[in-house]
Amino acid sequence: MILADTAEASVAEPAKVLSVSSLNQMAKSLLEGHFSQVAVEGEISNFANPASGHWYFTLKDKKSQLRCAMFAGRNRLIRFNPKNGDQLVVRGQLSVYPSRGDYQLIVSQMEEAGDGALRRTFEELKQRLQAEGLFDQVHKQDIQEGYHHVGIITSANGAAIRDMVSVFGRRFPATRLTIFPVSVQGPEATVEIGAAVTLANALANTLGLQALVVGRGGGSLEDLQAFNEESVARTIFASELPVISAVGHEIDFTIADLVADLRAPTPSAAAELLSPNQLDYLERLQNMQQRLSNSAGQDLIRRAERLTWIVKHLRRPDKRLEDHAQNLDRLELRLQRVLRNRIRQATAQLSFQQRALITINPSRKLPEQRIHLTTLSQRLAHLSDRLLDQRREKLASVGRNLNAVSPLAVLNRGFSISLGDSNQVIRHTVDVTPGQTLITKLPDGTIHSIVTETHQNPSDD
Repeated sequence: MILADTAEASVAEPAKVLSVSSLNQMAKSLLEGHFSQVAVEGEISNFANPASGHWYFTLKDKKSQLRCAMFAGRNRLIRFNPKNGDQLVVRGQLSVYPSRGDYQLIVSQMEEAGDGALRRTFEELKQRLQAEGLFDQVHKQDIQEGYHHVGIITSANGAAIRDMVSVFGRRFPATRLTIFPVSVQGPEATVEIGAAVTLANALANTLGLQALVVGRGGGSLEDLQAFNEESVARTIFASELPVISAVGHEIDFTIADLVADLRAPTPSAAAELLSPNQLDYLERLQNMQQRLSNSAGQDLIRRAERLTWIVKHLRRPDKRLEDHAQNLDRLELRLQRVLRNRIRQATAQLSFQQRALITINPSRKLPEQRIHLTTLSQRLAHLSDRLLDQRREKLASVGRNLNAVSPLAVLNRGFSISLGDSNQVIRHTVDVTPGQTLITKLPDGTIHSIVTETHQNPSDD
């Protein structure tokens, strides 16, 4: 049998022999032609980033793994830093690395899968809205306790609405609740929540709404995505009604929690915050009732005691009239004493004023003033005579002095005065020129002459 098989094989056409490179190239062409663009999700491991800038890693799931490469020209566009353990969705072309014959995926795009991408989007939106000031405390309204009418924006069939209604009913049943039913997850949830907040504000005055609760029960990050949308955040921020965010469990945080006026850890906690406890009111009412009872009792006791005192001190009218009559007599006597004292004081004051008037009587002062006036007149006349004598003597002295320095007196002693054209006194020969007319003053008249020549005295030198 073996020999027969061998003989038949030797008769058949021999198979074509390929080189390793040719086979790898054929496999590469086959894979790239049939898997030119694929998307694969998996967990990243064995991540390497050499100096070339290329990324090499393995994408794996529970049963298999796939080698991947992302070249520097592509990975520069990635907005996050991948690391081992991240769940990724990558897109690229399936190929073979010919040098090693490795089956690999050449990655052209990369994004975080599931919660990872949502978490990154959440952080980016959070940072942007925070930079705009939407989370600042200055924009938040005060939340009061004990609103009479509260609007609730949530699913009409969820556990959150049942919990809140139950808490409001237990704590303060008088609180009026208006439900704005919306989808709390899914593609339509974002639009419905924003529209409900806008509608509640529009109807606030008509319905008498005082506050809004926006919330739902717990869930994954993807389930809560509607409360992480920018449009919902801006609608809550613009609300004129105070908004309490009650999304998920205590560990869940959303953008709505950050932009709302108050975050409640759970929907039930929101109802607790907005409703007073009726037991507290009952206790306060009982305390006030007890205080009123005690106060009324004490007041009745005080009034009874005062009534007893009045009864004891109540007297007959005729006795009271007698007392008043005695009091009037006593006051009359006091008034008479006061009047007598006032008259006595006024009489004494009048006598004192009369004596003072006698002392300063003008008739007694006139003789003294006449004598004083006569003395002053005599002194004035004497002083006037002396002053006139002194003035006459001084005037005579001044006249003698003036006569001594008078030019006329000089002329009388044989001197003359020559004047120029401008009546200036000629003192030197240089003050005149030949042909100039001079006026010479003498004691008995003037001489007009013309200068023919001048001669200067010879120098003493």
